[in-house]
Amino acid sequence: MTNVETIWIIAGESSGDTYGANLARELQLVHPQLKVRGMGGPEMQAAGVDCIVDSTDLGIVGFVEVIKHLPAFVGIFRQLVNRAAQERPAAVVLIDYPGFNLRFAEKIHKLGIPVIYYVSPQVWAWGRRRIPKMARIIDKMLVLFPFETDVFKGTGLDVEFVGHPLLEALAPIRRQAGERDPNLVLLLPGSRLSEVKRLIHPMLDTAAAIKGKRPETHFVIPAPGQKQRDYIHSEWERHAGRMNWPAVKLVPESARQWMAKADAGIAASGTVTIEAAILGLPLVVVYRLHWLTYHFARLLVDIPYFTMANLVLKEELFQEFLQKDVHPELLTPALEAICSGGTRRPLVEDGIVRLREALGSHTDISHNTARKVLKAAGLE
Repeated sequence: MTNVETIWIIAGESSGDTYGANLARELQLVHPQLKVRGMGGPEMQAAGVDCIVDSTDLGIVGFVEVIKHLPAFVGIFRQLVNRAAQERPAAVVLIDYPGFNLRFAEKIHKLGIPVIYYVSPQVWAWGRRRIPKMARIIDKMLVLFPFETDVFKGTGLDVEFVGHPLLEALAPIRRQAGERDPNLVLLLPGSRLSEVKRLIHPMLDTAAAIKGKRPETHFVIPAPGQKQRDYIHSEWERHAGRMNWPAVKLVPESARQWMAKADAGIAASGTVTIEAAILGLPLVVVYRLHWLTYHFARLLVDIPYFTMANLVLKEELFQEFLQKDVHPELLTPALEAICSGGTRRPLVEDGIVRLREALGSHTDISHNTARKVLKAAGLE
């Protein structure tokens, strides 16, 4: 069965779900007869995408963690390949999620269906050897960061920098933002439960140290996911007295509104660092992996920073702490330095402005991206 009025979007993580939702809305505005199907989470579903697979619990990071869930991934993969072979969409748009999507791209390419990659896998960090193969199986690459076009130079792959959709998505919050609370600090332990489990204790230990030095400081943890909130609440209840943790406000909301209000924050590495920079929030960035995953990563990854904001600027805008360095003795002075009046605050504020400029204009990013997708799919 051929259906030239259908485009698939495949996203496996919460950030990809957001980008996929924005793209789906614009595709349907530009081409009202278009059907959008694929794999995504609540945001894509709310945007009208017919999600064959719900990706809510598929955002898994790390070699060890993926192995545990391999049978589920294999089943989903086969289901989507078989469905694509039957439906033959006009194109498949793959959003990041390289462990799954690069394999899926190969199958879709063999079926003769155009493959569009939106949000490039970070092969410049961990897999440059994959670039020649990507050039063979991907028809169009749309990248969010300006330096990524250079990564694929000379490969024959059709690559365009389209600007970061978060500039556009977060513009209303920036316009409506009022005065920042100089005593409000955000704790952002990640969107995945595995991240929260590894990071919430050192974050709360750091909060306790800051509270001891600056009693007027108060802390908020935005945690939209019920599992994340339940875990944080249970850990605070069990350990707060013994660990001297301060009271924290745990809210079931997106971090974005709070980023426009807070003075500074500690965050798990990820898309949140770009969101914070766009919204003007200075951060200290942390990350912990399973020890075995970390040792595998050290063999594969060769980059100066693990925070995307730092990679874009090619400098340490947000201080980074990894593995054993995620410790209150190091995090506390780093956080103090970026709070109002801190020694690094002016440097970080200047870097945030430069980063926003590097990410491109916020005008019509999603609309222009949708048109490029439709053109690559042969529908415009």
